[in-house]
Amino acid sequence: MNRRNLEFIQVLLIIVSMTFAVRASNNMIGTTIPLLSKFYFHFTQTQVGFLSGLMSLGTFVTSGIVNARLRSHVRRKVFVISSVAYAVILPSFYLVNSTTIWIVSLLAGLSLGSIMPNIINSAGLLEDRRARERLLSIYTLALSASLVAGPALESAVLRFYPVPFTFLFFAPLGIVAGVLSLFIRFPEERNTSARVNVVRNPGFITAVINILAYNVPFSVILSFGGIYAVQQLHVSYAEVEGLFSLFFATSFLARIYLSIRPPDSVRAHAVLAISMTGLGLLLLVLSGNVLLFTLALLILGFPHGLTYPLSIISISRTFKPEERNPANSQFFATMMVIGVVTPSVAGLVADVVGLRTLFGALIPIVVVLLLLLNRYVRVVDEVTKVEKVAKTP
Repeated sequence: MNRRNLEFIQVLLIIVSMTFAVRASNNMIGTTIPLLSKFYFHFTQTQVGFLSGLMSLGTFVTSGIVNARLRSHVRRKVFVISSVAYAVILPSFYLVNSTTIWIVSLLAGLSLGSIMPNIINSAGLLEDRRARERLLSIYTLALSASLVAGPALESAVLRFYPVPFTFLFFAPLGIVAGVLSLFIRFPEERNTSARVNVVRNPGFITAVINILAYNVPFSVILSFGGIYAVQQLHVSYAEVEGLFSLFFATSFLARIYLSIRPPDSVRAHAVLAISMTGLGLLLLVLSGNVLLFTLALLILGFPHGLTYPLSIISISRTFKPEERNPANSQFFATMMVIGVVTPSVAGLVADVVGLRTLFGALIPIVVVLLLLLNRYVRVVDEVTKVEKVAKTP
C-alpha cells in the first residue's frame, strides 16, 4: 500500500467515526426535542418551532460568525473545546424541564457550530479531485449511516424507556466525538490577508440554492413530521423513530451511489433531487394512512442523500483549499439560518392552517428554487470540464 492510499484510509477512518458519532446524536436531539416538548411539556406548535430554531441559531452563531473568522490554529482549539463540551451537554437533556430545555438546546447548538464545518474542511483537504470528492461522498455516506442507525436505536430504546432516557443511551457517542476531535486535521492557511468573496462565487450560490430546496422541507419534516404521525396517524413514539429510520435508509442508498460514482454533472443530479422532493411532498400532503406517509418519506430520503453532498462538492470544485473554511463556514451557517427561520415560521403557520396544509405550501417554494438553480449550476459543471481537459495528456 502506497503512502497516498495509507493517508486516505487514516483520514477516512477518523472522519467517518467522528461524523457518525456527532450526527447520530445530533439528529436524535433534533427528532426527540419536538416529542419531549410537545407531549411532556405541552408546548404549542409555535413553541416547538421556536425551540427547534433556537438550537440552529446557536449553531449559526458559532459557524457563521465565530468559526469563519478564526485562524486555523485557534479554530482547532475551539473545535476541540466544543467537542468536549458537546459530550457534557448531550446527557444534560435528560435533566431538563420546560425552562432549562431552552438553555441546553442553545448550548448544544453553539457547540455543534464549531464541530461540523471543520469536519467538512478536513474531508476536503486531499489535493486529487477524484479522491477528495470520493472522501466527501463517503463523509456524507457516514452521515446517512448515522441517520439510519440513530433513529433505529432510538426506536428500540423508546419501546422500553420514556423519551428522556434516550439522551443517556446516546451519551457515549458524545464522548467518542470528544476523543476523536484531537485527531482531526486542519488546513495550513495561505494568503490569509486576501479577502475571499464567498457569496458571489457560482459554486457557493449553487450550493445554497440546492440546499434551500431540500433543507426548507426537511426542517419542517424534522420538527413536525413526528408530531403529525402521532396526532393524525396515531402511531407510537417508537414507530415515529422507525419511520425516520426508513427515511434515512433511502438517503443512505443515494450516498452509496455518490461514493461509488462521484458525479461529473452536479446539474443533472441536483435537478433529479429537487424533482423528487416535490413528488415526496405531494404524497405527504395526500397521506391519510401510515403506508402512504411511509412511501412519501422513502421518496424524500433520496434527495436528502443527494442534496448535501452535491452542495459541498460544488464548493470544493470552485474554491481553493485555503478558501474553503470561510466558504464551508458560511454555507453551514446558511443551513443553520434555514434551521432557525423555517421551523419558527412553520410553527406559526401550522397553528393557523394545520400541518397538512403546511406541507403543501412547501411545494411551490421547491419549484421556484429549481428554476433559480438552473441559472448557476452550469458554471460548476463547466469548471469540472475545464479541469478534466487540463489533465488530459
